[in-house]
Amino acid sequence: MEPTHLLIFLAGVLAQLVDGALGMAFGVTATTVLLSFGVAPAAASTMVHVAEMFTTAASGASHIAHRNVDWAMLKRLALPGMVGGVLGSTLLANVDGNLIRPYVSAYMLVMGAIIVAKALRWRPRTADMRWAPGLGLVGGFLDAVGGGGWGPIVTSTLIGRGGVPRKVIGTVNTTEFLVTTATSAALVSQVGLADVWPVVFLVLGGLVAAPFAGWITRVMPERVLMSLVGCLVVLLATIQLAQLALR
Repeated sequence: MEPTHLLIFLAGVLAQLVDGALGMAFGVTATTVLLSFGVAPAAASTMVHVAEMFTTAASGASHIAHRNVDWAMLKRLALPGMVGGVLGSTLLANVDGNLIRPYVSAYMLVMGAIIVAKALRWRPRTADMRWAPGLGLVGGFLDAVGGGGWGPIVTSTLIGRGGVPRKVIGTVNTTEFLVTTATSAALVSQVGLADVWPVVFLVLGGLVAAPFAGWITRVMPERVLMSLVGCLVVLLATIQLAQLALR
């Protein structure tokens, strides 16, 4: 195993452990690692989404086994998310996705701050699902364009609107399998798969961590879970904005 492959494997382990437990970060983390090795944005997004087909399947199975999934919410998110992913893939194949990243990062920063504030006075309630299809469409689109974003956008918004963290994380993580499968098919057909080895090591790393996802989410106290989600969103958004500012 080459040193680069080992780093990609470790990135897959850590990214999936956080993604499965908190509902975000695999795509953003893995894409950042690949970009740091000089992989083009479209190629990196393709590799990450193909890898996520396998890791999200394992993570989703874990959440289903631990009863973390709200099936009504999943139905509202899945199809719009898949459509958004295909549309975003088409845009990424023809336009530089970096153009919209500052706006996405700014949105994530605001949502993260809202979640942290609400965690201090959080009480479980049912989130309004009437606008979930629109959220799924936007989340799938931005996920494809940015190489990651389904979790940070959809999870943070649903929790920010009052959703129960455990159910939101489990549902968004499970739905991601459907969204990333549609996105991967679109990206591979338009961009192709430049190198299979990064995908293999991302998958292997992700599969090591994925089975623990549902258990961590189920046993962690809701207030702690919500606080960690908010802090992670703020951290990811801050890192992305700092990277953009230094270019």
